[in-house]
Parts: sequence; structure tokens; C-alpha cells
Amino acid sequence: MPSARAAGEGLIAMTVEPRDIQRGVYAQAWLPRSHCYHPSLPPRRLKMVEDFAAYRATMLTWPSLGGGGISLPYLEQEADGEVPPRYRQYGFLTDREFVAACHEKGIAAFSVIFCMQGWEFPAELSEDEDEVLALNELRGAGKRTWLGLREFTQDTYPKLWKPFADYFPDGLRNSAGERVTDLWQECCSRDIHGNPIHAHWVECPDREHECHYMDLNNPVWREYVKAIIRIQIDAGVDGIQFDEPSSPLSALQYGGCFCRDCMTGFTGYLRGLPAEDLPDDVRAALGDFHYGRWLLAHGTERIDPHHLDFLSRAYARYLQGRTAVNFAELARYAREYAASQGRTVLLSSNLYDGLPCFDPLVAELDVLVPEQRTTLYQQPGWMRYIAGFGGGKPVVVNVNPYGGILPELAAEVSHGRGIDRYRTMLYEAAALGVNMSVPYGAWMGSIIEDAFYAPHEVSVEIQDFLADHEALFGRVSYNDTAVAYSTDSYFMDITYRDMTVDDRDTGNHGEGSGRSVGFFAVADALAERKQPFDVVVFHDGVWRDDDADAAALARYRRLILPWCDRLTARQVEAVLGYLDGGGSVTVVGSVGGPGAEAISAHPRTVTGEHPDTADETPQVRLEGAPAAGVNIQRAAGDRPALHLVNYDHDVAADALVTASDVTVTLRLDRPVRTARVHAPGTEPYDVAVTSGPDGHRFTLHHLASYAIAELLP
Repeated sequence: MPSARAAGEGLIAMTVEPRDIQRGVYAQAWLPRSHCYHPSLPPRRLKMVEDFAAYRATMLTWPSLGGGGISLPYLEQEADGEVPPRYRQYGFLTDREFVAACHEKGIAAFSVIFCMQGWEFPAELSEDEDEVLALNELRGAGKRTWLGLREFTQDTYPKLWKPFADYFPDGLRNSAGERVTDLWQECCSRDIHGNPIHAHWVECPDREHECHYMDLNNPVWREYVKAIIRIQIDAGVDGIQFDEPSSPLSALQYGGCFCRDCMTGFTGYLRGLPAEDLPDDVRAALGDFHYGRWLLAHGTERIDPHHLDFLSRAYARYLQGRTAVNFAELARYAREYAASQGRTVLLSSNLYDGLPCFDPLVAELDVLVPEQRTTLYQQPGWMRYIAGFGGGKPVVVNVNPYGGILPELAAEVSHGRGIDRYRTMLYEAAALGVNMSVPYGAWMGSIIEDAFYAPHEVSVEIQDFLADHEALFGRVSYNDTAVAYSTDSYFMDITYRDMTVDDRDTGNHGEGSGRSVGFFAVADALAERKQPFDVVVFHDGVWRDDDADAAALARYRRLILPWCDRLTARQVEAVLGYLDGGGSVTVVGSVGGPGAEAISAHPRTVTGEHPDTADETPQVRLEGAPAAGVNIQRAAGDRPALHLVNYDHDVAADALVTASDVTVTLRLDRPVRTARVHAPGTEPYDVAVTSGPDGHRFTLHHLASYAIAELLP
């Protein structure tokens, strides 16, 4: 399909390869003291590129070309629209020029697709409808109207936007064979009464704009997203970030989607199940079954997340499969279209907290971009989890304003406080195997009128240290404890507890993790004991290949299975093989699956009901550091590097408390004679290591914010 390239025809993107280590910038650049308006980001400037280079960035998240949810012509104007001389004076760029400027600095610039967002904006036009005088923020000028997907579909304003047929010469037809005349209404999710569902998390309550929650189950919307992909690749981006890929699964927070495609698809799913698995009343109703009508007939207007029955569980499983299939289709298309243009592109996606439904998507990605469901000042358990969820791929984490500390931190930073809090958040991620992107005008939700800009000089200081010591980071560890995360065991719990919570509240819920499953109780307990660990993800074997293997587990001294109630036969076999090979297993709660009773009965298995059931002889012991995050990364050349991040924060003083003479005892199956200590703001120094039956022992002079002990033979 055609797309505009006139203004920047010669600016073709470089071919980029995935990196082992990514340093990201959360580059939305929303305007200070203003709403963070989706989906179109504020215009890009040369100064931004200079800042990103100063942060030693290797990639950007949410950086450009987001306006496809308004219309395809609007998206093309983002790429190549005219920039007036007045704006040029201040370094404003088209998005295509912005991408090219990033290339010159060696920064991979991604585009973003807001997969769930379909927009209509109030607008004011000139008398002959050839100029937009106001959009979204009105000023009482010109003819009052609306601009968005509806007007694009219907060619309402031909002097403003190219015709719909320029992008879809044969038009678009829905799954019923009907010609589409209104994308905004055709492709949205609907409640049980047929009303459009709104994406309320991006609608500003004091504005008239409307955002429908769009449904990737609708084949028309997937075709529209493919057109966005084409335009973005033609604009020269290095990669595409798919935001909100869980459509329509996350519509469960509204009670579920009951649009035609979801209902016919779910009925087909039920008919494909073995008849003996269906309740008698469901089996009898399958002839003209419609889940929405069924619920209404049973006296309810939404799926009840607190009283699950066969149908609500089956519906979640159906949507789980559709999430995987829909995303695989879009990812495949992006790569194929790029190849047809002589290009390769990287793919990333916002996977939120690393929900089980996203596990199949990880296989399609080059880099994970999770937007934390709850941002806290310290969360080592989750950091180790998301590193494991990445499965060896780079992970670039982004903050979230809902339900956590970000509104508080943004206010503190604006008054010159909270600097050590911010510093710890970035160092924590690096220490624990992922990257926390620098917030650069980060999203503060649809209610707060502001954006979060981290202090520039502090960000430069942090990023310089991380970049200068890149060789001491690695995605593989020398940790000898692993915790299993069974995606199938946790899928239903996560789906109907976490994804049905309306978490728009931007109040400070600082101590609540927002993560409900038992796995995190174990991960947090280990982190509290300063015990380094890895996370081993057990895939469901349906939507992601089950690769559990005893040989892969053999590197660990102990494997912890927290509430793994739905292991596959292969996973049970792998755990038993690991046990027979000399490994030790701790079962917390219960374990289930074909033959899983043999795991509990094995002489090398211990069981317990409490999350602190763990190894009695931890791999790392610290003396003199009251609160710290610990991880043993495998650095370049297979060198062990012990990473320590200091959590000891004095609230009254608003500062970290530096620990002196921190003694480390470390179990590591290799000789170590010297620890070379690297810390921000100091020159590296060597300390002697003594070795004995308890392990290797050495003392750091101090632990301020962060230290890396490079362990040398």
C-alpha cells in the first residue's frame, strides 16, 4: 500500500542488530504541567536527540509516530508534515528527521503502535475546511466538528486528509462480509449491551475527546494496524514497539468484550472442546450460543472475576490464545514487509508486569519493554522475575504512574528531593539484570497534568557509569538458586485478579506490590534475605513451546517450586531428572501435574507452606549492609561480577546511608583471588579475597549507592 515519503525521501534507516545490553530512554517527552495526550506525541526536537546521546542511550521507547489511532494521513503528517520556519528556529523536526538524527548518534529509534486506541477529537476548521484551527484543546475559532477514525473512513474532509481508498483501494470488509464505513465503531470492543468500551486510562476527564478500546480480534483492525506498520517502516524506523498488545483480554477490567468477533470466536472455541469437558447446560445451548446473552439470562451484566465458573475460565483461555495468534500475525507481517523493502526492523512490546498471557509474545520479540504495573522505590523480586521472563533477551523497564510511587517521586524531584531514590531505581535494575529507562517526559496518566522529567545531571552521571562498565553486565548469572514460574499455574489468577482491577488511581500506594500470586511472595522473601536467584519460566506447551530440560536446570544447586499446580508432563520429567542428577527442590505450597507426586516424594525434595522456605546456606552473606539487592552476573569473558545496590535510605535525611566495611562471603565454584571494586564516583580498587569452606570472603571499603565487585582468579 502507498504511504507518503515526500519530505524525507532520502532518509533511510540503518540496519540494526539486537544488542546484549540496552540502555533505554522513556522518550515520550510529554509537556510539563500539561496533560499527557494520547496517541500523538509532542513534536520532536534536536535538543531531545542531544539529551539522549548524553544519556548514552542505545534505544528509545515510545519515541515517535504514534498518531495512527487518529488516522493514517495524520500519521503520515507526523512523519513528513511541514515544519514552519518559526519551529525550525527551535530545532523542531518531522518524525522521519528525528529518526535520522538518532541514527547519527547511534541510537535505535522505534515507532509506537497503540494497539487498543481509536480516537475522535473535537476540532475547529477554517470556513472552507482546508485548515485545522484547533484540535483537542479548542479556542472558539472556526467551524466546530470532529476529527478521527470516523471522518477518515468516510472521507469527510478531503482538503485535510488523503482518501481512505488511497490506503485501502478495495475497501475493508468485516467478518460478516459487510463493507466498513466507520472504523471507530466497527473495530471497538463492546460491553454486554453492545455499547462501545472506552479506553478510560488515556481519556482526560476534563476534555471532550473519546477513545474507543479497539479490538485486535477484529480482522479489520488488524488490517488497519498493518497499514500503520507500513507507514512507520517507510519512515525509516529501526523498530516498532507494540503498546497494549493484550486487546481484548484486558477488556476483562470492563467486564469483558462482547463484540461480534469475540462472541462468534468464543462459541467456535467451545464447539472445538471435547464434548465431555462441557457442562450439560452449556453443551445443550451450543446451537446458537452467545456468551453475552447467556450471562444476561443468568442475571449478570459482566463476567464476575470473584466467582469463576466453567465459562469465565474458558473465555479467558480463548482470549489467551487469540492474544498469541493476533500478535504473531502482526509481528510476522512487520518483518515480512520490512524485508520486502530491503530492511530489517527490531520488534518490542509493552508487556506490563510480564503477565502469563504475554509469554508467547516474548518468542516474537527482540527486546522486551515492560511498563511496570506498579512502580516502587525498590522491587528486587520483580526485577529478577522480569529478567527471567525475558528468556535471555534484553529488557528495558519503564515506570508507571498508577498505583505506585511515581506521582510522589515526580513531586519530590521537582523540589530537589528524592534524588537518591531515583538513583537507586536505575541502579537496582542494572544490578538485577535489566535496564530502567531514563524517564524523559514520562507519562503521568490521564488525570495528572504533568510529565516526569528525571534530573538531567543525575541521569547523565548514572548512564555514564553504566555505559563505561558495560563489560561487567550480562544477562546470564552465576546464581545457584532458581525459582520456577509456571505460566499455566498462574494464568487464571493473574487474569482475573490483576487484569480486572481498575488501577487508574494515581495516589501513593507505596508499600503495595500489586502482585497477587504466591510466586512473588517467594521472590520477595529471597530478595529480603539478600539471596541472589534466577527465574526459570515454565511455558504452557500450548501457545509457547515447553522447553523444560533437566540439563538446563543442572547448573542450579536448588530449584524452588512455588505453588506450581499445573506443570506439564515434560516439566515434571525435567524436575525429576534434575533431582536424580543431584539437585535439590523446595516445594512451597503445592505442586501438581502428571506424575507430580513423585517430586514431593523424592528424598531430595523439601516442602513448606511459607514463602521463606529456602536454602539454609545462602550463596551470598553480607555483613555491614543492612539492606541491599544482590546479583552475580556473568560479565564479558565469563567473569563473575557481584552487583550490590544499596537500599538503606534515611527518609528524614532524604539520602542513602553509606555502609562501611561491607564483608562479603560468596559461594562460587571457581577460584577467586582478587575483587576489583567499581563504584560510581570513585576509582576502581582491588581487595584481597580469602577462600575457605564457607566460600570466598572479601571486604568492600564502602557501599554508597552501587558497587560491582569484579571477581578475578
